[in-house]
Amino acid sequence: MVRPVNQHDTLLLSESLDNLVDIAYWHNLDIQNSYLTLDTGFDSDYNDGLIRSLGMIPVIKPNRRALNEKQWQTRLYNFEPLENVYKERYKVERTFSWRSKYRKLVIRYEKLECTHNGFKYLAYSLVNLRVFLL
Repeated sequence: MVRPVNQHDTLLLSESLDNLVDIAYWHNLDIQNSYLTLDTGFDSDYNDGLIRSLGMIPVIKPNRRALNEKQWQTRLYNFEPLENVYKERYKVERTFSWRSKYRKLVIRYEKLECTHNGFKYLAYSLVNLRVFLL
């Protein structure tokens, strides 16, 4: 799914979740009771309900915004058991960050998909090599 860069991700969430359900169905994957981890920008009752309506467990770090103290404490209390799941998100974010260090992957010069995939595999190999050597 390609969208303009000036459109915020939160506006795309419901369509993305619909696509996720379709993909899970096509591949016979059960997404019931699976975690969906999102950053603080997605912290809202609407998004929480949207994710729960699919039978998934939202793992969204609370955002302080304009919450009163009681609401803030409730959100923190509900998030606390899921904090370890949220920390795993960092590994994925870090991997994409390392990938963006390779200019050939950020700006695609190759016309052939197989050539582009070759450079992706090379970049991922270098990322893993760095992890194993350090």
